[in-house]
Amino acid sequence: MFARLTSALPFLSRTKVDPSSFRSNMSTTSSAPAVATFGAGCFWGVEHIFLKHYPPAQNKGILKTSVGYTGGNIDNPTYRQVCSTDTGHAEALRVEFDPAVVSYKELVEFFFRTHDPRTFNQQGNDRGSQYRSAVFTHSPEQAKIAEAVKADVQAHHMADYEKAYPLRGPNTIVTQIVEAGKWYDAEDYHQLYLFNNPSGYQCASHQLYW
Repeated sequence: MFARLTSALPFLSRTKVDPSSFRSNMSTTSSAPAVATFGAGCFWGVEHIFLKHYPPAQNKGILKTSVGYTGGNIDNPTYRQVCSTDTGHAEALRVEFDPAVVSYKELVEFFFRTHDPRTFNQQGNDRGSQYRSAVFTHSPEQAKIAEAVKADVQAHHMADYEKAYPLRGPNTIVTQIVEAGKWYDAEDYHQLYLFNNPSGYQCASHQLYW
């Protein structure tokens, strides 16, 4: 877990991309953008794959992203504290989106397409509760949608995961669907990390499974 922190240190003072280029210039058609929050392993790769397929400049519905910590038991956690697993936080991605352009259901479906939801507190070689698969919902309607998508993926897409990563244990989704709690932005150097550092660490399980 700290190997990733060590690998990040040489890049902390560098800025290679303009963050504004990853913010949509479109005006949301709603009175306020909606929010979706996902945990799917190392947040560097989660943010990267969402922005790769929903680039804000192309107005595909995602307006803004940030990586951070949620689901824990202390205020203002640091990356080192979260890596210790003592705080209970998950590394997560917060997505602001225009629901008139992209639906919450589509984003949840994409979340399931882009990581392995069958491994408990693990993605690839990254192990620990901070890497858990989780949908942090912001309303009862979001929770209902997330549960329905989870059931559909369990019924129709387990072979897609198994083809990529055969498991010895049960081929069952372990994704948590829980009410969103307090959100804390991660340190600045984590934001858009793989866009600033294209050769940086990326979890192998972050890919499109179907």
